[in-house]
Order: sequence, then structure tokens, then C-alpha cells
Amino acid sequence: MEIKEGTCLAAMSCGKPAYLVVLLDEPGAAEAKLVDIAINWQPTMLKADFLLAEAPLPGKKPNSWKWFETEGKSPDEIRAGIEEAAAALNIFLDEMLAKRRLDDNHLALVGFSQGADMALHVGLRRPKTMGGVVAFSGTYSAGAAAGAEIAAKPQILLVHGDADPVAPLAAMTKTKEALKALDAPVKSMSRIGIGHVIDDDGVMGCETFLAKTLIKPKVKKEDHHDEHDDHDLEEAYRVVPGSSIFSNGT
Repeated sequence: MEIKEGTCLAAMSCGKPAYLVVLLDEPGAAEAKLVDIAINWQPTMLKADFLLAEAPLPGKKPNSWKWFETEGKSPDEIRAGIEEAAAALNIFLDEMLAKRRLDDNHLALVGFSQGADMALHVGLRRPKTMGGVVAFSGTYSAGAAAGAEIAAKPQILLVHGDADPVAPLAAMTKTKEALKALDAPVKSMSRIGIGHVIDDDGVMGCETFLAKTLIKPKVKKEDHHDEHDDHDLEEAYRVVPGSSIFSNGT
């Protein structure tokens, strides 16, 4: 199994990129592809390359792909498929980082659906901690992981629609609880009335998260003494009250 380079949105700044954001999509599943969505993040992360990693297995629909097989597969077989794809993805990430002379702390993974599951699986098992992981509409349960498997605990953002017919919101809740049990730093963002897609507020939430965890800009603190990072995310892009729920606690 081999992961191939897809479309790359090169860093908008001059010189070599200082960061690498790898996009793990499930082509044909989302209304807006991650590589198209990433265009919105470029002005905030001028020194980042946004690179699509192409899923290796053909899907049912023409020009669609997937990371692992699920239909007719047992949980153990699905897990084996994830592990096989993860091994190939790790080789791909090592090559892409070496090509740009970057370390893992300058790397972020952004995944949708099966791509979200891959981002979480790989992000927790890289030998070095990466800059961040964003998982849109995933179903991955980190609870299946033995503690000895966990080599890294990157900053993680889970984004999920509460009307998702493919991956119910309960899947995100289960994943978050499992990650917290592993002491992984995780935040979540629930999107009210949103299905198995990525909406505008999810796009902006990801942008804010990456800017704070990967780029780490110096942010001027206001005098309201608010200690909740999720509140800062909400304020950063002025979400309409009641349109989403942020949580990094219970």
C-alpha cells in the first residue's frame, strides 16, 4: 500500500515552508473537499504548505477513494485495515517532512470521515508529538488503544454535526471520553443541524485551532481573565450564540 501526493497549496510566503498541514480526505464523501477548504486557511498560515494525501483504496463511486474497508468487516478486520493504512501514512509523512526539512512539531493532520480516523490513529502513535490534529466527523474510538501504543499526545480538535447520519454525534462523545482517559489534550465543537459535511463555522474553528496550536502566534490577552480556550475560539470568529457548542471539559 502506498500513499501518493495529491494537490498541494504551496506556502504563500517567500522561501521554504515552515509548517506542513496534511489533509486526509475521503473524496466523494464531502460536499466541499479539504483541499478546497484549505484555501480559506492560507492567509492565516502564510508559511504553511497544505498537502492532500490521497487515500489508497478505490471506493464504490467513480473517482472516490477510501482509507480502509468497512463493509462486511469485523471490528478486528477494520482495525487491521486502519493499521495497514497508518503504516503507509507514516512513511508518507516522514518523506514529506524530510522533503521540507521540518520536524513533527511543525506538522498538523486535518481529516474528514475516515481521514479523521486516520489522523487520530496516527497522531497518537507518531514517535514525536506533532503540532495538532483536527478530526471532522470521525468514528474512531481511541478506547481500543492500549496505553503502550500511545507514543504522543498532540493537541486535538473534534468537530461533528449533531445531525450526521453517517457518524452520529455519540461517536464524537465516545472518542472524546476515550482521549481524555488517555490524558490527551482534546477540545470539541458540535455543529447544530449539520450532517456529514464541514460547514463554515467548522472551517473557521479549525483555522483558529491551527493558528493557536501549530503557528502559536503571540495573542494579546484581554482583561476579562477568561481561562476557557474554547470561549476564545468562539470569540475569534463570532459564532452566532446557540449555533455551536464548544467544550474541553466534561
